[in-house]
Amino acid sequence: MAHDHLTGRQTLRVLTGLILLLLCSSLLGLRIGAYDLSFADILQYLLRIPDADETSSAYAVLVDIRLPRVLLALLVGGGLSVAGVIFQVLLRNVLADPYILGVSGGASVGALIAIATGLSSLALFAQPILAFAGAVLVVIAVYGLGSRGRIQDNTLLLSGVMIGAFLSAIILALVSTMDRPVRNALFWLIGFLGNATINEVLLLLPVVVPLTVVALLLASRMNVLALGSTAAEHLGVPTRSATLQLYLIASLITAAVVSFSGAIGFVGLIIPHMCRRLFGPDHRLLVPAAFLTGASFLIISDIVARTVLAPSELPVGAVTAALGAPVFIYI
Repeated sequence: MAHDHLTGRQTLRVLTGLILLLLCSSLLGLRIGAYDLSFADILQYLLRIPDADETSSAYAVLVDIRLPRVLLALLVGGGLSVAGVIFQVLLRNVLADPYILGVSGGASVGALIAIATGLSSLALFAQPILAFAGAVLVVIAVYGLGSRGRIQDNTLLLSGVMIGAFLSAIILALVSTMDRPVRNALFWLIGFLGNATINEVLLLLPVVVPLTVVALLLASRMNVLALGSTAAEHLGVPTRSATLQLYLIASLITAAVVSFSGAIGFVGLIIPHMCRRLFGPDHRLLVPAAFLTGASFLIISDIVARTVLAPSELPVGAVTAALGAPVFIYI
């Protein structure tokens, strides 16, 4: 098996450091904002120490606004990064990202239909449900077009790009004919975490975390697939079933994440690439490292989005694009 030089001590050291980074960025995310909260307040409320005043506005800000937002950023950033790692292996292209196969386009069309028809204001989860449905339809269509006979990375890619271009035209048509708040639609298209609720976190958690664990269990197969399908078959890896499993995992993570956050760009492109350079190409370490790094990156990006033009707020996708574009150009 490739990359057997990875040691348990090395893995533990890297992951411990990344977990500490995630804890620090999460605490900063809970503390920083228009309403000033001390670390003592945060710990008191989160640990429910008896003298914590649960009727105060500080408690409401922490539990109803900041905590769901930080947790959603954690799941979205981590999920997009893991999906990026998988797509870069499947397409054997370090510049592949979770949106490359048109999944975000499908989700965007679904969400915009919910906004344009007013369904998003009538039913609680109409927008994420339609977004998820749109994304899943694209996943099925891309796989159907790209896998006739034998799954080839270039046919999958071409199918995704073709469907993505078609969906972009539909998105433009929907936005241009909207008389309802276009700002909501634009924020969603760029990527926005400002409306996060704990219910959204509870819906996303059982999708992102188990699928990430399954991806980690398939890490050795990813190591072999990275060598190319011919080499993988010689080494006894069933490439067709492994490719299908990984494609479904990455697509479902992306579909679920985009349904709640909108199309936040660059996270799933830059973070896997950066982690591969820092920690090496072994997916047994790369998958968890990308999840933790992506989670921290999006939490920090969301802090910047909330504070840089306070009291106004930027969509977090604008911040990730501003931070990610220079790195992308450098790559």
